[in-house]
Amino acid sequence: MKLKESFYQRAKVDRIAKDLLGKLLVSQVNNSLTSGIIVETEAYSYKEKGSHAYNNLRTTRTETMFAEGGVAYVYLCYGIHNLFNIVTNKHDKAEAVLIRALEPVDGNEIMMKRAHKKNIHRITSGPGKLTKALGIDRKWDGKMLTGNYVWVEDRGIKIARNDIVVSERIGIDYAGEDALLPWRFYLKDNPWISRP
Repeated sequence: MKLKESFYQRAKVDRIAKDLLGKLLVSQVNNSLTSGIIVETEAYSYKEKGSHAYNNLRTTRTETMFAEGGVAYVYLCYGIHNLFNIVTNKHDKAEAVLIRALEPVDGNEIMMKRAHKKNIHRITSGPGKLTKALGIDRKWDGKMLTGNYVWVEDRGIKIARNDIVVSERIGIDYAGEDALLPWRFYLKDNPWISRP
C-alpha cells in the first residue's frame, strides 16, 4: 500500500527518516517496476547547516524542498550522482529525507542492466547507486510520491527498535556542530548500507 501524503507532512523530519526504514521505495520506468527496502536514511532541515535550504535559502535547486511534503527532491551531487530525497513537512518548511541505501526486492535484472553490473551485490548500497538502479534522475525532481512513477510502499515489514542504528550524517563536515546531529538511521548489520 502506498504511503499517504499525511505520512510525509508531519513536522519531525528525523522521525520520518526513522519511520521510512523497512518501507519500499518503488519506481516504474517504461512499464518496468523496480524496488528496494529502505535500509538507510538521513534527515535534513532548513534549521540546520547540513541542509541545502539552511536559513530558508531559496534557489532554483532548493525550491522543491519548500513544497508540501510528499514529493521527490532529486539533485545532482559532484556533477555525477543523482540523489533522491523525500520532501517532508508543510509548504515552506523545507525539510527532506535522503534515501541512502536500499535492499533490492523487485526487478533485480533491470537494476543490474541499468547499473551495468552482472551481480546484484551492493548495487543499491549508496545514494548515487540506488538512483541509477531505479532509473531515477533529475527529471523526477518534484514528482508526487502518490503517483505512478515513484512511490513508497508499506508491505508490513516490522523493524524492531533495537535494530535501528542512529548516528551522525555522512560527508557534511562543512555543517560544523550541526554535522553532529544524530540524524542518520540504518538497519543494524544490513549488508546493503552505504560505506562512509
